[in-house]
Amino acid sequence: MSASQWRRAMNRQPTAPITRPRPGAAPVAATTPQPRTAAWPTLRIRHGIVIAAALLFPFVATPFFTYQVVAQSLVLGLIALSLTFLGGYGGMVSLAQMTVAGIAGYGVAVLGTSSSAAISLGWPWWVAVPFALLIAVACAALIGWLSVRTEGIYTIMITLAIGVAFYYLVLQNYSIFNGFQGLRELHPPDVFGVDWRKPVPFYFLALACALAGYGLVKWIVRAPFGVALQGVRDNPRRMAALGYNVVAHRVAAYAFAGLLAAVGGILLAWYNGLMTPGSVGTSWLINILVVAVLGGMRHPIGAFIGAVLFVLLQTFAIDLVDRERFNLVIGGVFLAIVLCSPDGLLGLWAKARARFAPRQTMTTPTPRRQA
Repeated sequence: MSASQWRRAMNRQPTAPITRPRPGAAPVAATTPQPRTAAWPTLRIRHGIVIAAALLFPFVATPFFTYQVVAQSLVLGLIALSLTFLGGYGGMVSLAQMTVAGIAGYGVAVLGTSSSAAISLGWPWWVAVPFALLIAVACAALIGWLSVRTEGIYTIMITLAIGVAFYYLVLQNYSIFNGFQGLRELHPPDVFGVDWRKPVPFYFLALACALAGYGLVKWIVRAPFGVALQGVRDNPRRMAALGYNVVAHRVAAYAFAGLLAAVGGILLAWYNGLMTPGSVGTSWLINILVVAVLGGMRHPIGAFIGAVLFVLLQTFAIDLVDRERFNLVIGGVFLAIVLCSPDGLLGLWAKARARFAPRQTMTTPTPRRQA
């Protein structure tokens, strides 16, 4: 080797040695950094179309559909969204979400103004509403602390027992909850000179709360807390071994779900104009579960889709069957959807898209001829 060739060889960059994997060894993961998923959900064209349609809906629909159907669906969907968050992302099916909503509704009635002046404290709305939300979230965290140490059917039974106990409490207590008659004449306050009791303003109030709740859920499930919560759902022992506090994550999930249910409960009290024991009865504890399952427990938007179907059946089924047989219609629709798709209406939609979508044929590239 000449001197010039030796200098050129020494100036070359060193290359990493090529190592071949041993037989039976696990493949080595690539070291290329993967892009992180954005915490905020990406807005797509369909999202803009849905928002635009929701904003224009009250101007083209009748007040009956605006208030009785869609506004009620948004309120019930917000309460069912709390159950969807707990069940879909936390693996905890709670039947006490309507109870938390009822606590918030009764809180506004007791702390604010109602027909029972001897019971209601008459606080202004900007004080009564935050205190009612705080009480409901605290109760939701307490319910979660009592039930997170169990799983499956035991969690369902504990939350159901709590809901039934609250129902009998408000039914038999007259000094605070006014017993069977409840608290009436609950109306949203006049803010910015707008009468929020009218169909269109109340619709936009419910729409704003529903969009805020949906956006918060979509953000939380992508945040580190939401990712850890889904890990706790899948394998709590492994998450505990990694150093995560399983109980704390589950109780925090109950508190956040309680906030969603509490906002929905206040809107429901303003929508009905009253809070009675019938608002938190056993039937409504089950109805919220039905609404969540009808839409799909794995998708936040499924809570609102299930609420729309439930309200439509509740509103127009009495034209086909007797009012006493409404639960039979709901039960039949529920069984038909669940048997066809465990993921609700969104699962049926996914199956239809997969079946009727054009099939893509994979073509094998032809090898090039060697020169």
